[in-house]
Amino acid sequence: MRQFSLFLVFSLAPFIGLLLFFTALPKSLQALEMPLKSLHEGTGIIEGQLLELRRDTGLLYETVQELERLYQDQSNILESLAGKSQEHRQLSDGIYEQRILAMLGPPVGSHRSGRVEIKVFKLDELGYRGYIAKIKLFDPGALKVVLAGDKPGNLETTANAVKRTGAILGINGGGFYNAGGKSLPIGNTVIDGKLVGGFTPADDVFFAGIGKSGSFIGGVFTKKEDLLKLDPWQGVSFLPVLIRQGQPASIPEEWKTTRQPRTIIGEYANGDLILIVVDGRQADWSSGVTLERLQVKLAELGVKEGYNLDGGGSSTFIFKGEILNRPSDGKQRPVVTNIVIMP
Repeated sequence: MRQFSLFLVFSLAPFIGLLLFFTALPKSLQALEMPLKSLHEGTGIIEGQLLELRRDTGLLYETVQELERLYQDQSNILESLAGKSQEHRQLSDGIYEQRILAMLGPPVGSHRSGRVEIKVFKLDELGYRGYIAKIKLFDPGALKVVLAGDKPGNLETTANAVKRTGAILGINGGGFYNAGGKSLPIGNTVIDGKLVGGFTPADDVFFAGIGKSGSFIGGVFTKKEDLLKLDPWQGVSFLPVLIRQGQPASIPEEWKTTRQPRTIIGEYANGDLILIVVDGRQADWSSGVTLERLQVKLAELGVKEGYNLDGGGSSTFIFKGEILNRPSDGKQRPVVTNIVIMP
């Protein structure tokens, strides 16, 4: 019996080996399948990345082309705008001019030449009256500060300064004082680019006028070099500043609430000059205006720079040889400086 069992085992051994081989084979194939599957998946990922790279490259190429087209379009637009810039500037100036004129009303007088354009308007407010001149300077030489008698120490009426210089418009200029029998301008006065009597440092007295380019200059200057670097051409001094860079300036208490005749020089945002003379001390005509109220009026008119010149009996407005305002003294007061506009 034992011999028979051994014989059976040996007889079946080959078959048992084959059975074990085929039993283990699926696991081997499965083990082999895993790396093949991983390799296949890796190949698919690489193919996907290549496709994505091709798409990105194509998109990048299209983006570069689009940027080139946009750049060319922008260049064409800028070139077109550059060609029309003068037209747009004139249109802008025209719109601004219409707005100013709408606030000032119809002019009562005008003058235009190759050097200057002047429009004169009545100022008729509650409690005070006066005149306004809006001036476009095409030639800076059309505006001049005139020293009485053309030398320090003298006095002269505005009408006389206008007449002897051949000017078409004139107003009184800066403040002045008497010393040793002579009348001298306060602060700093510039005529034809030169300081009259040297530089005087100031804490509150301003300088207002134009530079050699015709642009408006205004401010309080404590150092000579600060004024000279602005290349002043014509200008006078007084106080206080009313409007600076579009903002109302602080006014000394003693100047705020007193109604007086006034003379103002200033500038609009487009570079036009504005000259104002307000009558006062005449209850039946004009009581004058406080600087606070005048400050508000300047802001209403859109003035971005406003400076209070010598007022009182000095305030005078001459146009085309006629005294338009009513000086408070009943006649013109002789002054040291006048501002005139040549025809």
